[in-house]
Amino acid sequence: MPQDHFQIMKRLYTFLLLVCLTCTLRAHSQELTVAAAADLRPALEEIAANFHAASGVTLRVSYGSSGNFFQQIQNGAPFDVFLSANVDYPKKLEAAGLVVPNSYYEFARGSIVVMVPGNSRFDLKAGLRGLLDPAVRKIAIADPAHAPYGQAAVAALKSQGLYDQVSPKLVMGENISQAASFVLSGAADAGIVAKSLALAPTAREKTKSVAILDADYPPILQAMVVIESSKNQPAATKFVSFMQANDVKNILKRYGFEVPEKTTQSLP
Repeated sequence: MPQDHFQIMKRLYTFLLLVCLTCTLRAHSQELTVAAAADLRPALEEIAANFHAASGVTLRVSYGSSGNFFQQIQNGAPFDVFLSANVDYPKKLEAAGLVVPNSYYEFARGSIVVMVPGNSRFDLKAGLRGLLDPAVRKIAIADPAHAPYGQAAVAALKSQGLYDQVSPKLVMGENISQAASFVLSGAADAGIVAKSLALAPTAREKTKSVAILDADYPPILQAMVVIESSKNQPAATKFVSFMQANDVKNILKRYGFEVPEKTTQSLP
């Protein structure tokens, strides 16, 4: 092969390699890895689609219990953003220097309901006390060891003086989404689950539910943070800002969340 032809081919190869690397980096910068509490799935699927349309950034979301994500992030899990079902875990990460300064934002307050299959004879008017019915043999809740919604369920049962009586019936889901799935599948006769999951389209078709008084459990305040180790901090910060838009708040309201009327902090 002539020397000049070899040089041309070498330059072409280098150029194509640079193009590929640029495309790869550009694609990577257009994706955020998000850890989100399981109660957010119905709302966040809509929010993620809207965010992608507005910014071109794709959210790759993992759903689970906030406590498990907290442990994973402490151990270096490569998430860009964390949306927690309580404020404690994000605040602990912030105190440990593991989040981007000023990225903390309380975006919603969740609530719990008693959910039962649509064909159940459960007395909805009885609320939590209906769980004493002998026909209710299994009650699904999220594991209170690491799931804020499970902690709220236990608090509500104790507030009504029911916990000792119904505790033998309790079956634990790894997170609140799994607890709701136990009711949907018929594996549990009732569940204490997030209102947002009871309002999801599939659940609305197959189940019925009744609200639990807010006074019976501590507020389920939810917060998000950008993780300090994120390689995509500008896009992640943009997502935090996007979560404060009225359109996003309206989506959250539709799934039963209360939302802050005003932004309580400024973003960089």
